[in-house]
Amino acid sequence: MDTRFPFVDWFRNSSPYINAHRGRTFVILIEGDAVSEGRGEQLIQDLALLHTLGVRLVVVLGIRPQVQGVMAADGIAPRRHQGRWVADEAIMSRVERIAAEQRLWLEARLSLGLPNTPLHGVEMTVVSGNLVMAKPLGVRDGVDFDRSGEVRRVRDTAIRGLLDQGSLVLLPPLGYSSTGEVFDLDAAEVARHTATALEADKLILLGEACGLLDEAGRLQRQLAPAEAEPRLAEAEPGSELARHLGAACAAARHGVARTHLLSWQDHDALLGELFTRDGVGTMITQHRYEQLRRAEIGDVGGLLELLEPLERRGMLVPRSRERLEYEIDDYVVIERDGMVIGCAALHTFGEARMGELACVAVHGDYRGGARGDRLLGEVERRARGRGLSALFALTTHTAHWFFEHGFRLAAIDDLPPLKRDTYNHARQSKILVKPIA
Repeated sequence: MDTRFPFVDWFRNSSPYINAHRGRTFVILIEGDAVSEGRGEQLIQDLALLHTLGVRLVVVLGIRPQVQGVMAADGIAPRRHQGRWVADEAIMSRVERIAAEQRLWLEARLSLGLPNTPLHGVEMTVVSGNLVMAKPLGVRDGVDFDRSGEVRRVRDTAIRGLLDQGSLVLLPPLGYSSTGEVFDLDAAEVARHTATALEADKLILLGEACGLLDEAGRLQRQLAPAEAEPRLAEAEPGSELARHLGAACAAARHGVARTHLLSWQDHDALLGELFTRDGVGTMITQHRYEQLRRAEIGDVGGLLELLEPLERRGMLVPRSRERLEYEIDDYVVIERDGMVIGCAALHTFGEARMGELACVAVHGDYRGGARGDRLLGEVERRARGRGLSALFALTTHTAHWFFEHGFRLAAIDDLPPLKRDTYNHARQSKILVKPIA
């Protein structure tokens, strides 16, 4: 009997990420719009699941729309400057009240454990407190910001101790001063400073947008801070884009491995980003998520998995683990988040000043992105560095790709003597040659 469930394959494929995330520290900013628009319950369930899987969580909760709603109802129009409002005593009293209400609401939801609820059997301890120290913004451009402040330092030792005890740490956008005052802070700034102080593995910013789009409207999956900062310069001061992108770039430059820009409007964004290889949002990182590099002995398992489908279809000659291990220095690979998704080999025939371009393969899910071109370019670069004058390739299925990249048909006599003697006449592979000198 076939009892296939659609989620089972996803669950199997997510197992490497479950293992990789266990014991890691994530700082997650949830903007207040997510709660005000009714997405809070789903996000709470996702937080509980991450906690159950062993992720150390610090949650920063935005409250801007809730405070704005109260001020509008009370007829208060806040003064704004440089993208921040001036938090006088009237505004600050409402900020403190809403922050307390939202904290209590989240704590109550994370305590829910009734049967037939997603959090049944999950016990979570939520801790908040004076964990973020602040200082006033002061007077800028002649404007006194009053109780609007900025982060002075994060009490990272105390937060680490709470995480070590298995607690979820909740941080409202408030900061405390050594003089006993409370300041209104920007939630994205709190999240960024916390992630940096904790040397967090991830900073996740849940806002309205799904990430960054290019000029054609396509989602940009990964950017370095230098690539993202031109967009930051164009953003309106105080806008969510400016706040999130500023936090992401600063965090990346100060040691946070990966910052993710996600949309709370996407029901599956948080789990989809964390437990699938390609994710659903934009990642800002100093480290390349996908890289072309020399193969290492630890890549042999990934190479076998990549090549097996092509060998089964007769497109490649089967290669044993022993052969791959012996020839591993000849290979270059494209690695994407720990998975080998492409490879090529350069076997050198020095006496003929020729090299064999062999085993060019790209995973079926990642074709069409010019990865084959990148592999060929790297092999050509290595061949020139070794003083070779030409590349040759043997193929039964992909001759046209080689033609498009400058190869021409050749005869068996054009091969180096050693390769000529071992040519498999039964396969009838086409022989192609490309000068590279």
